[in-house]
Amino acid sequence: MPFSIKSPSDIEGMRTAGRLASEVLDMLTAHVQPGVSTERLDQIAHDYITQVQQAIPAPLNYTPPGYIPYPKSICTSVNHQICHGIPNERPLKNGDIVNIDVTVIKDGWHGDTSRMFVVGEGSIAAKRLCGITYDAMWRGIAKVKPGARLGDIGHAIQSFAEAQGFSVVREFCGHGIGQKFHEEPQVLHYGRPGTLEELVPGMTFTIEPMINAGRREIRELGDGWTIVTKDRSLSAQWEHTVLVTETGFEVLTLSSGSPPAPSFIQSAA
Repeated sequence: MPFSIKSPSDIEGMRTAGRLASEVLDMLTAHVQPGVSTERLDQIAHDYITQVQQAIPAPLNYTPPGYIPYPKSICTSVNHQICHGIPNERPLKNGDIVNIDVTVIKDGWHGDTSRMFVVGEGSIAAKRLCGITYDAMWRGIAKVKPGARLGDIGHAIQSFAEAQGFSVVREFCGHGIGQKFHEEPQVLHYGRPGTLEELVPGMTFTIEPMINAGRREIRELGDGWTIVTKDRSLSAQWEHTVLVTETGFEVLTLSSGSPPAPSFIQSAA
């Protein structure tokens, strides 16, 4: 079996790391305002993770094969940036949208989550993109249960997003997570139901769809990390870390400030 199955004690560690990652986003929410730089948000997050939570920001100096070390503690992807945006000194402007992606290591376990933020007063189109992407993530999460397959998750996300006139990024996906930042399996955000690996209790992985307002094609910027839409259309992403339970799923990256699950999840609970 190429993916790790977590024990009850492992899952407790994952719950703690996941909650801490979400609490970083809770803390940052009040700071996401016009005029603040993503560099400043990174500094605030770094200090909170290392000093208050006594944890480690996983992205800092993370160096997967073929990459230079990532230089910051969070990822901040603004407007047409899809993912892995590096915090910088440019002030956020009224109407910007920004994805903040946080991964915390606590006692050896990783918690990985991201949220979209609308800076000031966003456009109707930008808010709709963020909202549809949030619902797409949850439609994928809702498919998680023993006996389901990874293709069920991808199909739920793709069919919903494309029905709204949006496109799904294919080059980046969710991933297994635990004592390693990235493990098997890969969790595609597109696909056919009934295909790919079967889900079993104890699996932990992220679901993190990247949805573009325009076409799905991407390009990489010269910094070696930041991914943008090729047509410069807006892009949104949400992410949770999810556990496969005996009866369905548990979202491990929830905290008191997490946005509520959509009504179609709440009504099924």
